[in-house]
Amino acid sequence: MVREQYTTTTEGTHIERPENQCVYKIGIYGWRKRCLYLFVLLLLIILLVNFGLTIWILKVMWFSPTGMGHLRVTNDGLRLEGESEFLFPLYAKEVHSRVDSSLLLQSTQNVTVNARNSEGEVTGRLKVGPQMVEVQSQQFQINSKEGKSLFTVDEKEAVVGTDRLRVTGPEGALFEHSVETPLVKADPFQELRLESPTRSLSMDAPKGVHFKTHAGKIEALSQMDIIFHSRDGMLVLDAETVCLPKLEQGTRGPAGSSQRLYEICVCPDGKLYLSVAGTATTCPENSHVCL
Repeated sequence: MVREQYTTTTEGTHIERPENQCVYKIGIYGWRKRCLYLFVLLLLIILLVNFGLTIWILKVMWFSPTGMGHLRVTNDGLRLEGESEFLFPLYAKEVHSRVDSSLLLQSTQNVTVNARNSEGEVTGRLKVGPQMVEVQSQQFQINSKEGKSLFTVDEKEAVVGTDRLRVTGPEGALFEHSVETPLVKADPFQELRLESPTRSLSMDAPKGVHFKTHAGKIEALSQMDIIFHSRDGMLVLDAETVCLPKLEQGTRGPAGSSQRLYEICVCPDGKLYLSVAGTATTCPENSHVCL
């Protein structure tokens, strides 16, 4: 501790100062001062470099008060212009394009769109792969721009809501089970064929089945029997000519009675056969055909 002494003197009095007087210097001097200046200069250089890098990054990334680059922050959400690449899944409530352009989703592997519930479980999935398009949902529905259902599929049935279903494949359409439709029609100048290669073909309607052709014929082919059955009505063959070319013919009658006229005979089981016409019926004479 330094003790300071104060002496009061009068004018004309001479006081001798002590020879050994202690002098203290306040501050940093020598190599410490140079190191301090060097450190401050280094911090200033680092600050300028960081400031320059920050300005360069802001300029390169196109930072602005409304967003970054092609990404703009609006009141409705985020607006992204141009092509963008997402390396990880994208979670969004709604994704749509501009009014004057289409929305393109592209991937080197597949494009998958998932819908999840509040618990995070997948409730619907649309997957577009290189070989197939897969839809996983309880119901798949396609609507027109007016909101009319065009096509609906669920676990029980597939419903086509259009006025016409057109199949243009060369092999037609293959149905493993029943088909319900009010009309089956071919294109103009094309044949309509209903075929069952290994099973039976059945057509049922509560008010009747109607076959109609405007410029051709109707042909029914079967390996076994073709049966026309009416419960309460009758079978009507309304035509100018009814031809049964392979109808079995009975034996000829007497030589003088043949005028190349025949009569149609019916067996008890409904079988038809021809018998040479005579002055009276000749069916009993040829009834052996029914045996």
